[in-house]
Amino acid sequence: MSTTDRTTNDPLPAPWHSESGLPAPRRLVVADDRIRAATAHRLACEGTGLLWRGDYQGARQLLRALERRIDRKAPAPAATPAETFHLHRRFRAHRARVLGRLAVLLEPDHTLRLRRAPAVRAACTAAYGPPAGPRLVPLRELLGVLSAHQWRERGVPVPALDARVHPHYGVFAPVRAEYVDLVARAPLPPADTAFDLGTGTGVLAAVLARRGVGRVVGTDISPRARASALDTVCRLGLADRVTIGGPDLFPPGRAGLVVCNPPWLPGRPTSTLEQGVYDPGGRMLHAFLAGLPEHLEPAGEGWLILSDLAEHLGLRTRADLLTAIEAAGLRVAGRTDTRPRHPRSADRTDPLHAARAAEVTSLWRLALR
Repeated sequence: MSTTDRTTNDPLPAPWHSESGLPAPRRLVVADDRIRAATAHRLACEGTGLLWRGDYQGARQLLRALERRIDRKAPAPAATPAETFHLHRRFRAHRARVLGRLAVLLEPDHTLRLRRAPAVRAACTAAYGPPAGPRLVPLRELLGVLSAHQWRERGVPVPALDARVHPHYGVFAPVRAEYVDLVARAPLPPADTAFDLGTGTGVLAAVLARRGVGRVVGTDISPRARASALDTVCRLGLADRVTIGGPDLFPPGRAGLVVCNPPWLPGRPTSTLEQGVYDPGGRMLHAFLAGLPEHLEPAGEGWLILSDLAEHLGLRTRADLLTAIEAAGLRVAGRTDTRPRHPRSADRTDPLHAARAAEVTSLWRLALR
């Protein structure tokens, strides 16, 4: 291993770029295939970044070795589900910080000049935009960029649409079919117009259009999500019936049906992708409930698609949810439940397995009181 002492005041060889918001390393050493995993782990835990100059496959092997070393110290379950959840989140954040210190240099044209490196230019351009100079990126995040690009090219099958959806980088993919099926099967209220709030890939907006709603408006705060949703409706030939807007949660006007599938867990996201899972303080959930009466037609319905995982983890109670619904001037007109079918619900090695195994996803039909 060759070493270059770089303090926080010294310039890095290129601007640091982390989609997860990881801070730039305090020091940087140049590492290659000669470095031992124990040395790399010690340096990374100390806050030192490792700029990889060796074989690309060797970098991936080192990353896996670092993962094994970190995972040996995973915390044991705590006394309560909430404590276990918070311990698990803190451990995952520490894990991400340490693994994120193994970095690679992208050239000004988004190429990666390492032995046996794959072609990354197309994936990086899709994720980061057109090349605008060199950048230093965590290898782990670059692997996520490559994986996301494969998802986008292959697409995610959505049985309710009998089609594939091609999620853009940083947009939560509709891999959990149960919530899509809830929207595909629930009885539709009389509605010429529907709003899909937090549309993401636009999958629910497309389902509503396919079910016969004449006009659907999807909104999202994320520019990446809006681009992904527009791509979805264009691929499916629904651009004449579905429009995509934002960044406001609600579009102007009222609708006979307003659908919202907010992030299911109250918590701070640590990456762009986690914004589809974690919602600090349940802000989006409460904004949907508070704004629904002003945007719902008198005989319309608001559909809230929400998992009760937060309840099993002790992060929110059912009474909290019902109180928020009532405080917004709404009533529950009905509810349809379904069990998750994703692999993690059966993974007994997951520290949150008990909560995941008990999880129920519901479509709450809300109406004005």
